[in-house]
Amino acid sequence: MDLFPSSHPLTPPLSAEDEVAWLRLLRSRRVGVTTFYRLMNEHGSAQAALEALPEVARAAGVKDYQPCPVAVVEDEIKRAQFAGAQLIARGSADYPPALTEISDAPPLLWAMGDIACLHRPTVALVGARNASSLGTRMARKLAGELADAGYTVVSGLARGIDTAAHGAALEHGTTAAVMAGGVDVLYPKENTVLGEEIARQGVRLSEQPMGLSPMARHFPRRNRIISGLAQAVVVVEAAAKSGSLITARDALDQGREVLAVPGHPFDARASGCNMLIRDGALLVRGTKDVIEAVQQALPDVDEVAPPLEPTPEPAVTAQAAPTPPTRSHADHLALHQQILDRLGPSPVAEDQLIRDLGANAAQVARELTDMELDGQVHREPGGLLTRLN
Repeated sequence: MDLFPSSHPLTPPLSAEDEVAWLRLLRSRRVGVTTFYRLMNEHGSAQAALEALPEVARAAGVKDYQPCPVAVVEDEIKRAQFAGAQLIARGSADYPPALTEISDAPPLLWAMGDIACLHRPTVALVGARNASSLGTRMARKLAGELADAGYTVVSGLARGIDTAAHGAALEHGTTAAVMAGGVDVLYPKENTVLGEEIARQGVRLSEQPMGLSPMARHFPRRNRIISGLAQAVVVVEAAAKSGSLITARDALDQGREVLAVPGHPFDARASGCNMLIRDGALLVRGTKDVIEAVQQALPDVDEVAPPLEPTPEPAVTAQAAPTPPTRSHADHLALHQQILDRLGPSPVAEDQLIRDLGANAAQVARELTDMELDGQVHREPGGLLTRLN
């Protein structure tokens, strides 16, 4: 659908007054993205649309309607200046090119960090918050190798797969995090340091007002931006009903490539990925599959880097385990749950589990013994572990 007929082409704000008008229109009550574009198309400018809004609302049966006050927008701009965020408007040179292709692209984005990385070939990596050990390993491997190959890795800064993808991408290149709340509100709290690092080495983005705490209804809207920024979306782990599948559906609607990592049929965290593959998503065996899909999606773009060969897992050097400190009952329960979250029907090496947890090896071994006796964990030859229930 053509949102911008030739009679009123969209011109980005050319002055501070224009920026204020755009923000006021977008922040006004009952004005979403679609209504913003319709008003801009009908009235030619944000200021003219603001002047017409009360009459438009009255015709729709809304009495005493007032657009967003200037003071509210000026306060948002001050908060952005304090946080070091910059405003990117659709139609400007800084706006992500891929995002302009989707019909409901955000008119305005707040950005913190290096916006240049939004103009590189981009791959989205998304997946389960309660990711398994195998899932986080796969996310790290894909993100690290994609970043090495010159791609920007985009995700949503959530727990689990998102966290693993952002962290690995930062170690090898750059990443973009799309926030459900304000670009200055780091959520979840445990990703505060990671979010700060992304603003230094990559970029954080949000269409929401500065200072807004994320709510459940914000995440589906956030997901369309994640997929819209990318040429391909890779789902690493996802349950049958999950936000990651919403992102995959958005990607399909936007004409993006959708890829999925297959998983064990008995693992609920893999059911969404297996469904996607059954329905036609490309199966991911490694980074080479993703790069080939992106290059097919961008036939006129030269390879960012040669396709990667599989890299061997780093050797693990055995170290003497320190004497574990005394743990509280709460610590015991927390470690117990973390182990359950990372184990599934697919075998996981015990040393890999310990690295993923970042916990004391002796504590993990003791916990695993208790769980094995309780019938929650099964040990297999070669130091492999599976979850039984």
